[in-house]
Amino acid sequence: MKEQFIEIYTKYIKRPGADKLLEWLKTTDFFTAPASTRFHLSREGGLVEHSIGVFNRLKDLYYHEGLNEKNEQTDEEAMETIAICGLLHDVCKANFYGVEMRNKKNDQGFWEKVPFYIVDDKLPYGHGEKSVYIISSFMKLARDEAMAIRWHMGKYEAEGSAAMALGAAFEKYPLAVLTHVADLLATSIDEAGTEEKK
Repeated sequence: MKEQFIEIYTKYIKRPGADKLLEWLKTTDFFTAPASTRFHLSREGGLVEHSIGVFNRLKDLYYHEGLNEKNEQTDEEAMETIAICGLLHDVCKANFYGVEMRNKKNDQGFWEKVPFYIVDDKLPYGHGEKSVYIISSFMKLARDEAMAIRWHMGKYEAEGSAAMALGAAFEKYPLAVLTHVADLLATSIDEAGTEEKK
């Protein structure tokens, strides 16, 4: 999966700073981290697998909805946007998880110590906004890309005034809606039943 991610990334993301961001990702656990502690792809390499899945879903949605035409983008420009939002929406999860041991009964009914993932957030800056912050440290994002990455969790991360901001973002930036839907499809359909039993 790491090789596939890098191949897609280097093929489509060409803007200044992209090479430095990729080099930084290689210094983190991005390619070995789980996608979650227990909800989806909670296994080694789950995060990169999820990122590729969201990229593929977003590509289909983006072209199906004709956003490339509405935004008057060339295929090269559209694919760069799709790759940035799909591959990097969860970059906030790099160096985010840790592993601890807990007791669990094995198949023979005996207790044994097994590893499990925990959240060990070293940069507590939120979720989508943290991804935007990290990416923006290396390369410039277009406004619709920043909105899409910031709000990719949709209402799962929006309460109070944030819910109003989410609604406004979805209304003004179709890319944000499609990135959220791509994330949902990848998580809830493509990855359904793939979490490891704990």
